[in-house]
Amino acid sequence: MPTDADPIVGNWYKNLEAGTVFEVVALDEDGGTVELQHYGGEVEELDIDAWYELVLEPAEPPEDWSAPYDDLDRDDSGDTDTAVHHQSWSSFLDDFDKED
Repeated sequence: MPTDADPIVGNWYKNLEAGTVFEVVALDEDGGTVELQHYGGEVEELDIDAWYELVLEPAEPPEDWSAPYDDLDRDDSGDTDTAVHHQSWSSFLDDFDKED
């Protein structure tokens, strides 16, 4: 039986026909699309009509839902090993000459 559940960003669902678990990561109501991210990391976009044809049930996030991101290096997320302190920040005013 097709679903009557609305797609909610951040919620996990199980496709009962395919046996897959995924999270809704984006919803474009104007464009009529739903973006899903499967547990393995694959991203899929469906039109809203296709969503309502799926046989779904709400699901709990997998115990290790971050597994697809385990192979990311620390630098992949923009982090660095060098700490940044507010004392080292510069201001746009630093570019102007100070009058003595």
